[in-house]
Amino acid sequence: MEKLNVVHALKPVLLMVLVQVANAWVNVLYKLALNDGMNLSIIVAYRYVFATAFIAPLAFLIERKTRTKMTWTILFQAFVCGLIGGALPQNLNMEAIALTSVTFTTAISNLIPALTFIISLSFGLERLNLKTAGGKAKIIGTITGISGAMILTFLKGPEVQMLSFHINLFNHPNGNVVHPHATSGVMTIFGALASVASNVSYALWLIIQAKMSERYPCPYSSTALMSLMGALLSVSYAFCVERDLSEWRLGWNIRLLTVAYAGIVVSGVMVAVISWCVRARGPLFVSIFSPLMLVVVAFAGSTILDEKLYLGSIIGSVMIICGLYVVLWGKSKEMKKNQSVPSESAHKLDTVEIMVKPRVEEKSNNSNSLVNAVNAVGENGEKK
Repeated sequence: MEKLNVVHALKPVLLMVLVQVANAWVNVLYKLALNDGMNLSIIVAYRYVFATAFIAPLAFLIERKTRTKMTWTILFQAFVCGLIGGALPQNLNMEAIALTSVTFTTAISNLIPALTFIISLSFGLERLNLKTAGGKAKIIGTITGISGAMILTFLKGPEVQMLSFHINLFNHPNGNVVHPHATSGVMTIFGALASVASNVSYALWLIIQAKMSERYPCPYSSTALMSLMGALLSVSYAFCVERDLSEWRLGWNIRLLTVAYAGIVVSGVMVAVISWCVRARGPLFVSIFSPLMLVVVAFAGSTILDEKLYLGSIIGSVMIICGLYVVLWGKSKEMKKNQSVPSESAHKLDTVEIMVKPRVEEKSNNSNSLVNAVNAVGENGEKK
């Protein structure tokens, strides 16, 4: 029994490790497909086509009895999610990978919680409370993460030698750069801007997705809708960029492996695994595993893709990861505080009558169950 309990407790941990390893390898495959000459936008288009083909039947079978009725509002929200959470950030991310490296773009992706906090603060969805430890932690973490991203972009320093397997997966001796002039400093800055823009778009999607979940609480169906919209938008954009049908042809090569793996495994299977882990342990538990992907990508990039690793990259990445954990810690403190407020109010409701009645007058929009409970306490007091 004890062994079964241990396995059950470790199950979410092992699954999240698997998710991060799977997500890391898709970036490596992206780089290989780009080096093979595959168009950036075609990779994204095929990814969402494969994702839709996989997740749509799954959503139909799992949520056929619980699916909420479709409305035009939900359909519009799905379109927006497909745009800013699918087609746009993925195309920007592909451009960033082509201009920089998979290690660089993976490190920048750890800024998403900090960027989400800044955007939420700008739209009034978050409150800046410097009097609490959680509020201070989110500010410090955000500043630390952004500082790390700047160091990662502008500071190289000496090269750090890592273990190499001397495996050349590229088609030429020295590893082709996908973009012309991609090794120049200007192109690196453009790649950094594309990566940051991709993460800003993704952070906006997280906010809109939360709103959509309130109207359409069907995770598999909403993912299928988003993938469908992302596929339609990505295919339309890719056809505008590349009209040569020979470039769209997939053979039994790295191109097919990349788009099938990205669509079915990452956008399909891993989404379902993440959804299960969120229900089992919560979103913060899922977030703390994000830096693991950076470790896997950095190792694969330096040993297999022959990417150079610099001291500035390591320092910037460590600062981004530290900022990520500080932001997550601050968010967890605020969540615990918010959860403790209702329990304290319920305790006061049961024990102290004089403390309850003013709360009824101040918070007239409470739930019916709370109002009934307060009225019951009030009636008992009058009888006495």
